[in-house]
Amino acid sequence: MGATALAQSVSFNGSLGQKAALLLIDGQPSTVSLGQRVRGVKLLALEGDSATVELDGGRRLSLQLGASPGRVGGGATTGAGRQIVLSAGPGGHFVAQGSINGQAVQFLVDTGATSVSLAQAEAERMGLKYREGRRVMTQTANGVVTAHLLQLSSVRIGDVELRHVDAIVVPGQMSHVLLGNSFLNRFQMRRENDLMTLDLRY
Repeated sequence: MGATALAQSVSFNGSLGQKAALLLIDGQPSTVSLGQRVRGVKLLALEGDSATVELDGGRRLSLQLGASPGRVGGGATTGAGRQIVLSAGPGGHFVAQGSINGQAVQFLVDTGATSVSLAQAEAERMGLKYREGRRVMTQTANGVVTAHLLQLSSVRIGDVELRHVDAIVVPGQMSHVLLGNSFLNRFQMRRENDLMTLDLRY
């Protein structure tokens, strides 16, 4: 009874001063003032890089700037989504919370990277058997190093999940997992100002 009109996902993509937030509700950008309710989402508080919203039914969500959308529905997501919408963070970079093989990671979109790239320390934290992968030499800022190629069982952002994604594990430290073209090439990508939209190709 009218439930189809309620939001299914909401993310915080920016603020307009201290009195309004740019929320992405089911993929649609909406400017919501404090105390205002739009499509079943009410903005309660806005502080720095976080926003607190109330959903129809009284449930509250705390949203982080640029994070993957919070789910409004109570159930687990299916991974059957087809669209990812990201907002630019500091320096114009697109960052997203997600997971690799079910383990939480933070991605940085890198259209110049051939594949998903992660540091050895991160791979070890996730229990990836990267040393069984094919050894290759790759050029880094610190010179040529030995890296390992492998295939990730799953890469997920929000409710979009891809299976069997090629990746490379490199020595050293990285602040993020680089979301390269082995993931991005499966999407139609477009950018409008500070929003990047990825639509899954079939």
